[in-house]
Amino acid sequence: MTATTTRPIIPLQQTVHKVVCPHDCPDTCSMLAYVEDGRVVRVGGDPDHPLTQGFLCAKTNRYYERIYSPDRVLYPMRRKVGSPKGPGSEFERVNWDEAIAVIVANFQRVIAEDGPQAVLPYSYAGTMGIVNYGSMDNRLFHRMGASLLDRTICSSAGEAAMKYTIGGNYGYDPEEVTKAEMVIIWGANMASTHPHSIPFIKEAQRRGARVVLIDPHRSRSASLSDQLIMLRPGTDAAFALAMMNVIINERLYDEEYVDNYTHGFEQLRERVQEYPPERAAQITGIETEVITELARAYAAAKPAAIRLGYGMQRHTNGGMGVRAVYMLPALVGHWRYAGGGTLLSTGNFVKINWNAVERPDLIPAGQHPRTINMNELGEALLTTANPPVKALYVYNCNPASVTPDQGKVLQGLRRDDLFVAVHEQLWTDTTDYADIVMPATTSFEHTDLYRAYGHLYVQLSEPAIAPVGESKPNIEVFRLIAQGMGYTDSAFDDDERTIIEQALSAGGAQMEGITWDKLKQGPQRIRTPRPFIPFGRGGFATPSGKVEFYSEQMAADGLDPLPNYTPIAESPDGSPELHQRYPLNLISPAAHHFLNSSFSNLERSQKGEVEPTIELSAADAAVRGIVTGDWCRVFNDRGEVRLRAKVGDTVRPGVACTLTLWWTRDTPDHTGINVLTSDRLTDMGGGATFHTNLVQVEKASLVLSFEF
Repeated sequence: MTATTTRPIIPLQQTVHKVVCPHDCPDTCSMLAYVEDGRVVRVGGDPDHPLTQGFLCAKTNRYYERIYSPDRVLYPMRRKVGSPKGPGSEFERVNWDEAIAVIVANFQRVIAEDGPQAVLPYSYAGTMGIVNYGSMDNRLFHRMGASLLDRTICSSAGEAAMKYTIGGNYGYDPEEVTKAEMVIIWGANMASTHPHSIPFIKEAQRRGARVVLIDPHRSRSASLSDQLIMLRPGTDAAFALAMMNVIINERLYDEEYVDNYTHGFEQLRERVQEYPPERAAQITGIETEVITELARAYAAAKPAAIRLGYGMQRHTNGGMGVRAVYMLPALVGHWRYAGGGTLLSTGNFVKINWNAVERPDLIPAGQHPRTINMNELGEALLTTANPPVKALYVYNCNPASVTPDQGKVLQGLRRDDLFVAVHEQLWTDTTDYADIVMPATTSFEHTDLYRAYGHLYVQLSEPAIAPVGESKPNIEVFRLIAQGMGYTDSAFDDDERTIIEQALSAGGAQMEGITWDKLKQGPQRIRTPRPFIPFGRGGFATPSGKVEFYSEQMAADGLDPLPNYTPIAESPDGSPELHQRYPLNLISPAAHHFLNSSFSNLERSQKGEVEPTIELSAADAAVRGIVTGDWCRVFNDRGEVRLRAKVGDTVRPGVACTLTLWWTRDTPDHTGINVLTSDRLTDMGGGATFHTNLVQVEKASLVLSFEF
């Protein structure tokens, strides 16, 4: 299926370069950069990329505004002596040699005083390019013996669930979804967060497919659906178990597929008897008839595709929710068909030689560095001992904005005895707390390799322009630090091409022919047949080789080996006393014009979002005397923020929603939404629980002005 695209007329003085979008999005778009006199003057979607299809999202379609933002860090900077950490910190320009020398001297001092584990790298997916996401940085910190970081803020609960259930991050080919007779968009606002699969879903809809959206929030994606099911937050597992109850008890399952390609069906049959639709209706708030009808229609579709979002796994029971949903296509045999199954991530279809890229073998013999969960950064900075964290190196991330329990994080970042270095493209909330700030390149200014987690293409991105200011890519900065530390291992000599070729050396039939030279010609699809039916005859990467309804590995890990439903930790059932004080479940999904904290500083993006808001049902607003436009105080035991009320039907009673993520500097009271979220972890995978968050809302006593 190909969207209709119009190829632009290119003025003679312009050159066009293909660049890959580096951000944390399943679409991993191929972008066209139009360059005049060394500057990017406009960008567009690559019409030749099968998923990008000539258009970009609302965030990236004027990417040059980010490249040339007034907030761009242009030179290495050092916090002035006597300037306090936090908003208003003053910096002075230094050269790169001075910046690297300061970092090396502080690393060496901290190591001498408290050992290498007192150094903590902190990063996530500010770039998804393999070279600048996790190559030379890991080599440096492994060689140093620094603390390891468990990078779990986004997807780890869902990844653990997929691994237990089907063996890894696998799903259907999104290009094949046009063949589906039903599409369930479960907990995903595709219109805002990954729009490039929408044309394929619309084509399926044009051919007669029914599109169902299951989500606590009436998002922009509701306009795509034929049916919207607004269940209570964190009750997805109960909903899926009730669907399985109907399918099994009415013998709507695929007996041949279940017998040959699943493990633990009899135990599952017994478990789902605990979840009749009547009980699930009480848990989820969705009528029994709706659950039953959807289960029957889902089983009858040949096939159905479930596009799963990451929001549902950001609850204390999130991993089990993903696990339950991933069982559905195996129960009814939808993996037999092209376009059938479930898709949260396709990431493991692309084989990367991570050991060659990251070099864990560089960890000094006999050392076993501790691992710190990134969601618990505040706790680590405030309470970790033996040794304490004394040096923090931040890159590809904005922890002062995005990390849970923001109050603790900021308190930790203010420590006088904590050395903080930040390598960033922009002046962010986090740079306010840095001792050294260094300018980073964008994907338009460096070379990198990209795999997607929402399609099956591998891409090479090469510079369209020279680095802006004195910015340098991660790989170069980490090489300079390694040199300063006196590390002479040959691993620190590898350039981008060498690391990319190492990454592609994993082997396997699917990676055959994907080389540096082929990638320079354009995006390369992994070697898979068309139609792509990866699990039509089983072949799952689980210990049994089957879909594991019952998981011995989960039992060994101390988890329930069968799917179940446990109320989220902050909810009427999970914490009745807390719910009495804080009766609203606040969810904080992605805004249309922001990507986590990326793009949140741009004037156009801010105008698109207008202002920080909280969506309330008419019933919840009425009892509080709140109408649309009122400023509200939103609070719990962890903190409080001010948000503008939007009253309507986008959430059900008992639920509130705020779209994220505004930087603290741009909020009415200079407080970010994550001051309300906890650093409690998910049921599996150590993930973040942003949406398990009880709050109270009241009309603000003061009228606040707001300007961006």
